[in-house]
Amino acid sequence: MTRAITAPVLATLTFNPALDLQTGVDVVEPENKLRCDAPRQDAGGGGVNVARVVGQLGGRATCILPLGGSTGDALQALLSAEGLDARVIPIAEKTRQSFTVFDRSRDAEFRFVLPGPRLREREIRALETALAELSPRPDVLVASGSLPDGMDPRRLARLARVARRTGVRLALDASGEGLRAGLEAGVWLVKPNLRELQECLGRDLPDLSSRLAAARELVDDGRAAWVAVSLGREGALLVGAGFAAHALALPITPVSTVGAGDSFLAGLVWELSRARSPQEALATAVAAASATLISPGSGMARSADIRRLRPGVRIDILEGG
Repeated sequence: MTRAITAPVLATLTFNPALDLQTGVDVVEPENKLRCDAPRQDAGGGGVNVARVVGQLGGRATCILPLGGSTGDALQALLSAEGLDARVIPIAEKTRQSFTVFDRSRDAEFRFVLPGPRLREREIRALETALAELSPRPDVLVASGSLPDGMDPRRLARLARVARRTGVRLALDASGEGLRAGLEAGVWLVKPNLRELQECLGRDLPDLSSRLAAARELVDDGRAAWVAVSLGREGALLVGAGFAAHALALPITPVSTVGAGDSFLAGLVWELSRARSPQEALATAVAAASATLISPGSGMARSADIRRLRPGVRIDILEGG
């Protein structure tokens, strides 16, 4: 008899969510008025996107996030419309917007990221309290996305220490000082892209062997139990204790890159948290990212596309099995 796998309790923490808008024009050019398509709106930000894709994979993740102003109200309404569970911390300043414009003449996407609110100390503490009071306590917490202006990146180190002390596995997707701080404290899983990994380690990683060595260094030093490196058209790398694998990118034509990295992380966390094999987790992660790449604008992966694409993912085992 096959043992049933209990669904994990997942939560996401998004310090700097955004109301994502997407539209298209015939051509982006200066001075002239640009007549745009009807806009699409989605709830955005790293952890929010992860929760949206976990839902498409058949799971559920509670979103913890700060929201303020009319854009915050609109974002909260979108979360409700998608049936996502949200723990909202009201803030004084207005939630940011981001917008994407697709230029049909160039077949190219332009992404504009507006500055976000500055969180007050009491607002940051309220987010931390909301996380501590979650019941049941999450098995995995995903902290993903940019940090608001003025927020000390060392907050991520504190988050990592609290997670470890309370038995919560922390999956971190950050950059710059926040990534370094989280890794120094130690996390369960980290998902940098190649540029972020190079900046974190202070050296170029020109080929697969150097990237594998860099990820192995983080695992062997105890900074992360799992390191997943997204490599764009070169696929992705997953490294853990006694295991390493490289997934090739699927031969698709991307429509939009918005949320692809978040979708990759969602697939990885969903499968690993259910005790699936790392190669299964990597295949689902690549399929989820690819499904988002073929979704227009700020639309995330759809379950039907993930299921359709997953059998085509090729995994090369480099170590272990």
